[in-house]
Amino acid sequence: MTDTTYILILYYSRHGATAEMAHFIARGVEGQGLEARIRTVAPVSTNCEATGPAVPESGAPYVSLEDFRDCAGLALGSPTRFGNMAAPLKYFLDTTSQQWLSGAMIDKPAGVFTSTSSLHGGQETTLLSMMLPLLHHGMIISGLPYSEPGLFSTSAGGTPYGPSHTAGPDSNQPLTDTEKKLCSALGKRLAKLATALTTSLNN
Repeated sequence: MTDTTYILILYYSRHGATAEMAHFIARGVEGQGLEARIRTVAPVSTNCEATGPAVPESGAPYVSLEDFRDCAGLALGSPTRFGNMAAPLKYFLDTTSQQWLSGAMIDKPAGVFTSTSSLHGGQETTLLSMMLPLLHHGMIISGLPYSEPGLFSTSAGGTPYGPSHTAGPDSNQPLTDTEKKLCSALGKRLAKLATALTTSLNN
C-alpha cells in the first residue's frame, strides 16, 4: 500500500448522474479524513480502429491499475445497462487479473452505486452484478444499513445494496436530498471500514 490512504471512487457515466453521485460519496470519505480519489474509465467502441484521447477532455482522470491496486477501499459506480453494469466498467475490471493473482485487493472494503432512468430500471441487479468481480478479488462488500433513515423514507433511489438514483426518462432529474445523503453515507462507511481494517491488519 502507498503512504497515502485513499478510497478509490471509480465510475462510468454517460449523462452525469453517476459522476455526481461519485462526488457526494467523496464528501463522505473526506469527512472521515481520508483522500477520495475520483477516477473514471474510457468508453469502449465496436469499431476496432477507434481511438480516444489519453486524458479525458473533462471530468475525472482515467483510472490506472496502480490506482486500483493501491487503494484502501473502493466505491464502484455505473449506470444500468439491461440490469447490469456498463461495458466500459466491466472492460476495466477484466484487465485486473494481475491484481487478482497477487491478492492485492483482499480484505479491502468495497461498495457499489448506480443510476437508472426509471424507478424499477434494474438498480438492484446492477448493484449486485458489480459486487461479483469484487467478491472474486476477495474484497469485503459494504452496503448501507437500515440505520440510515433515508432507506425508509426514499421515494426515489436508495437501496441496502448501495446508493442509487432515479434520473428520469431524459436522464436529467437532479439527485434528491435523500439520494445525496445515502451517497455520502456510503463514503463515510467505506472510509471508517478502511481505517479500521488497515489498523487491524497492521497490528
